[in-house]
Amino acid sequence: MTSNDTPFRIAGRDYTSRLIVGSGKYQSFQQNLDALVASGAEMITVAIRRVNLGQHAGEPSLLEIISPKKYTILPNTAGCYNAADAVRTCRMARELLDGHKLVKLEVLGDQKTLYPNVTETLIAAEELVKDGFDVMVYTSDDPLIAKRLEELGCVAVMPLGAPIGSGLGIRNPYNIRMILENATVPIIVDAGVGTASDAAIAMELGCHGVLMNTAIAEARNPVLMASAMKKAVESGREAFLAGRMPRRLYASASSPIDGTFF
Repeated sequence: MTSNDTPFRIAGRDYTSRLIVGSGKYQSFQQNLDALVASGAEMITVAIRRVNLGQHAGEPSLLEIISPKKYTILPNTAGCYNAADAVRTCRMARELLDGHKLVKLEVLGDQKTLYPNVTETLIAAEELVKDGFDVMVYTSDDPLIAKRLEELGCVAVMPLGAPIGSGLGIRNPYNIRMILENATVPIIVDAGVGTASDAAIAMELGCHGVLMNTAIAEARNPVLMASAMKKAVESGREAFLAGRMPRRLYASASSPIDGTFF
């Protein structure tokens, strides 16, 4: 974090890294850990329905490799298609992680696009907040929905940059800008990042962080890509804080011509 930056604060805790990574699609838990270390991330999101955190006795657990004492484990509701399943999954995560309250809510609309079902997301968000959860919520890039989720009490709103796993980058930066202009909680781009430049663009827009999984896990060299993403998020944040030059239609001389000899 640069000296003139503000803290990246989620649910009352400050983080040095603004990159959040996932735990799916890796070849092994060890490769996941190696990428996590290279990314510099302090928070890792885990799909409760797909990754063993102790709910499957006798099978290897991610927590044997990635320590909750060192990293913030962010349970997520990936694979849920209605509010009831999402709420149930969060409650199971709380039991598995000894009362852990921070969760990532995602309620999907269909298996082909993995686009968020915002109606069910709103229902689940309201119930989880009332139940005492700190909810980081995946949603569409609709500014009105994003604001409503904030009003319901979500601690962070996470609009998609593009569909999950697509790697298409930030497809609608103008909606992201509108969400940022009206937000009083962290806005974190979640889904759609494909390479380091996509992460940098998200941060240059003013997003408070970026969450990604497939962009790292499905790279030819996941550990090297994790390192690239670390640098991209940092440089994008610095560029946002520095303030880019205005865009101009025509050239502008770097040096004035007044007072020159010829």
